[in-house]
Order: sequence, then structure tokens, then C-alpha cells
Amino acid sequence: MTDLTGLQPLATFCGKCDCGCPQLFVDPAAPAERRVVITDDFGQRVEMSADQFADLVAEAKAGRLDAAAAA
Repeated sequence: MTDLTGLQPLATFCGKCDCGCPQLFVDPAAPAERRVVITDDFGQRVEMSADQFADLVAEAKAGRLDAAAAA
């Protein structure tokens, strides 16, 4: 699994099981362009800047990701 040492947890997506649900973290020690971290239940991670994450949130709020969530 991904090393989560030093990461500050913000959210767990699912949380209804014990399967290693996807999680959202902030890595205060990372460079600004890699500070937001999303992990999945397969041990992978995505690192992005706060600006990139804000764009993702805006797209979700506007409903442009609804089709992916329904799939």
C-alpha cells in the first residue's frame, strides 16, 4: 500500500467497508504542485496542486462529472 506517513487526511470516499477506500490527503511537505494527494484502494496515488484540485471540485459541482459517477 502507499506510504501515508506525514499526510494529513481530509476525506474518505466510501468508508462503509474495510477495503482500503479511496482517500484525500494534503501533504504539507510536498512541493506546491504535488500537495493534494488522492489514493485508491489498489495502492496507487494521484498528486496534484491545490489549483488543479479546485478545478476538479468546480467541475464536480457543475455536474460535469455526474456521468462518470453513474457508470
